[in-house]
Amino acid sequence: MGTVKDGSNMRSKMKDVAQKAGVSTATVSHVINGTRYVSENTKKKVYQAMRDLNYSPNFVARSLRSSSSKTIGLIIPAKEMDTSGFFFMSIAHSIEKKLKEIGYQLILSNSNEEIENEIQQINMFKNQMIDGLIMAPTYGDHSYLKEFEDQLPIVFIDRKPEGIDCDCVLVDNFKGTYEAMNHFIEKGHQKIGYISGPLGLTTSDERLRGYKHALLENNLQVDESMIVIDEASLEAGKNAMAFLLEQSKCTAVMIGNNILTLGAVVTLNKSKIQVPEQMAVIGYDNYEWTEATNPPLTIIKQPIHEIGERAAELLLARLENPQKESSCVSLPSSLEIRSSC
Repeated sequence: MGTVKDGSNMRSKMKDVAQKAGVSTATVSHVINGTRYVSENTKKKVYQAMRDLNYSPNFVARSLRSSSSKTIGLIIPAKEMDTSGFFFMSIAHSIEKKLKEIGYQLILSNSNEEIENEIQQINMFKNQMIDGLIMAPTYGDHSYLKEFEDQLPIVFIDRKPEGIDCDCVLVDNFKGTYEAMNHFIEKGHQKIGYISGPLGLTTSDERLRGYKHALLENNLQVDESMIVIDEASLEAGKNAMAFLLEQSKCTAVMIGNNILTLGAVVTLNKSKIQVPEQMAVIGYDNYEWTEATNPPLTIIKQPIHEIGERAAELLLARLENPQKESSCVSLPSSLEIRSSC
């Protein structure tokens, strides 16, 4: 077991971080605690210095704490102007409701889909001495979390980074897309386009795998020219749909997330393409706007509230029994058939 460091030693380490980053110890403290605005450039210097010096503040204080704070942290990766905010906030509501039943409170933070923000927020939560963390990880290398595995209970939701042995609650994204593709094929479609957000997340990777598997299982060719992979944004959805209309002969399109679906629908309307007569469409997530389109969109519906409830239950079980084996819950999605395919 390592030697417990006293407060003066920890302050000394903070001085080392400040010196290496070329800032004051007060600035290092503000970055760690989130107590004052610090520029992004300065934050990056401080985080890099902390990593170089292997400085992890306040875990000693946490380990010496005699009682629970009854507080859970939640990190979501919602970008500005991205419809995923509704998805993650709905999950947050379910988590909070479950935690409140037994006297816990929830602190919410947003990484804005940026790994440096995520690291900053985890450091902030550590200093607030949370009992555990629920997070939907962003893109990037999460090997930094390995040092926390035995110190901070973590439950991943929606996405799971590779190489991290923690509890998680995921949706069966492979099966959801696979079933949607089979619905297209049963309707007689053989040229089916696919629009995806960036790969490297379990959600995007598994949805694309379901798309390809359904084609191959039905003896249909996987035509890479009908697969468009871009950032998850409204403009990317517009452009991807425009590309498929100009460059491919697809009669149907499967779209891998909600904001891309919205962009694709904008292009179809602007181009006066009749849905489903000229282009059949299936998108992701049951947002209200998908029912307000003409025609209403067929979508893959995820069990949003159950994700939150199960995540809270897994974390509470981990707090009760820290030595239990990690669990990965896979929840089913469902195909909500409307008039767009």
